[in-house]
Amino acid sequence: MNDNAKRRIKKIIIVGGGTAGWMTAAAFSKVLGTSCYDIVLIESDDIGTVGVGEATIPLITSFNQILGLDESQFMKKTQATFKLGIEFVNWGNIGDRYIHPFGVYGKGIGSLAFYNFLLKQQKIKPDTDVGDYSINIQAARHNKFMRAPNLPNSPLADIRYAYHFDAGLYALYLRNYAEQQGAIRVQGEITNVSLDDDSGCITSVILKDGQTHSADFFIDCSGFRGLLIEQALKTGYEDWSHLLLSDTAVTVPSEVIHPLPSFTRSTAHSAGWQWCIPLQHRTGNGHVFSSRFMSEDEATSLLLQHLPTPALAEPRTVKFKTGIRRKLWNKNCVAIGLSSGFIEPLESTSIHLIHSAIHKLLTFFPTGALSQVDIDKYNDVMRTDIEFIRDFILLHYKATSRTDSAFWNHCRTMDVPDGLRKKMELYIKSGRLYRDNNELFTEDSWFAVMEGQGMKVEDYHPLVDSVEQVKFDAMLGDIARAIRESTDVIPSHAEYIARYCKA
Repeated sequence: MNDNAKRRIKKIIIVGGGTAGWMTAAAFSKVLGTSCYDIVLIESDDIGTVGVGEATIPLITSFNQILGLDESQFMKKTQATFKLGIEFVNWGNIGDRYIHPFGVYGKGIGSLAFYNFLLKQQKIKPDTDVGDYSINIQAARHNKFMRAPNLPNSPLADIRYAYHFDAGLYALYLRNYAEQQGAIRVQGEITNVSLDDDSGCITSVILKDGQTHSADFFIDCSGFRGLLIEQALKTGYEDWSHLLLSDTAVTVPSEVIHPLPSFTRSTAHSAGWQWCIPLQHRTGNGHVFSSRFMSEDEATSLLLQHLPTPALAEPRTVKFKTGIRRKLWNKNCVAIGLSSGFIEPLESTSIHLIHSAIHKLLTFFPTGALSQVDIDKYNDVMRTDIEFIRDFILLHYKATSRTDSAFWNHCRTMDVPDGLRKKMELYIKSGRLYRDNNELFTEDSWFAVMEGQGMKVEDYHPLVDSVEQVKFDAMLGDIARAIRESTDVIPSHAEYIARYCKA
């Protein structure tokens, strides 16, 4: 046996439960297995979790599929509903609303995505409603839902969805799953972390009751405090709050909404925005805002005034600092979840970033001794992905015409990173969108937000004109009609859940 094989990782400790910890434990126990690895999760019942991540994007379905979860059972256990996209209210201007849908608009021709044809149509007919060409938008507008059937020539086949679920129940569901796979849960509060004198790597954690737990590899899911990655390893934090100004969220649950929406709603206020996430047993609500422009009392009052249903509890406040850990993988420790950094959940990316970190860590998982080349590549890839998401969130604030508050005046006129600035300029000049390095958000997503918030293009792709005007008009008419007729056959969201996955 060679030296590298002798040094293979045998024991992995995950510090912290919650969504991040139990997603990691579930994935590791399934993919790595517990016959070759000891997978231990340490969490304290006395330390709560933030638990605001209740809305997701479609890639969560692939995570659940990797685990082999039954979708209907998962939805019952987590009080989940389906999500076709996000409705944005008052973002471009007060009174505006649009939906950022999952999935595509219309049908492209050759290499040309359909949004290019919509940009020409808007030149001809400025009041063109792009929502007429998206099955997800039409279903969401009517509070409808169904899973995509196997009908290749029907718009119904283009339905793409994610979930809203109770994050606490999801963590509990995955805990049961991971323990059944052989992962071990240890209850206790960590009071000390031991480091190797020579390498600086973590060797063990010591609990309040005196127990010592040693491991070869550690995953920090301890939330904002970063118990391992920051408090022990002093990794450092890159602050992005000069770009994304919000630093506080006030949250409160309320009663169920009727009729049950099949989308998340984000409503912009004078110094931030309010989310509305429909679950089977309650509605999740929160107001994300900048304390530089609004007091906590004012933000709480605004949240309560705009609740869609009566509140079920007292409001709770969460403070945060937008940014990223300088290294997400440092020595023998990887930070996953809030310990790695934070970007406000405007596009429901919090849980996706946990999934993404797990997937990439498994891709670069050490075969033996730690390789700095692997560590550096993981950090580079994750940073790039997170920066793309940051810039997409920034777009919502920058691409606004609001002048009603100091907050929006600042956002509208602020400098943004070069990548975002160039992407906005490219779209305005020529209607072109380019997906860099397979970034998370597609060209259709960028189009949805740019168009929805009122960005006007000076021109469109010249290849659109290769389609004769008569055929062009017929194509748009046929697509809109097919989507309209398809929407008519979709059941209501509440009916669909009652039939297949009611808790």
